[in-house]
Amino acid sequence: MSKKEEKNEMLLLMKELVNKVNALEQAVYNKDNLLMKSGYVVRETPRPAMGNIDTPDGGTMSWDEIRKMAEKMEGR
Repeated sequence: MSKKEEKNEMLLLMKELVNKVNALEQAVYNKDNLLMKSGYVVRETPRPAMGNIDTPDGGTMSWDEIRKMAEKMEGR
């Protein structure tokens, strides 16, 4: 197979793939689509809420207290 034939075959394959993707997009975004109505396919995914959540600031532990706690966890 020559390089020109290979290039043409690849071009045809790419065109076919683009057509298939376009057909899938039309099926998913169609207002009358059964999958969209049933909830299996959604346009937007839920996003986590970013509220004012109190996060611990680490407190006022000294390095000695942290070292002792680590040793206690290690079983020393």
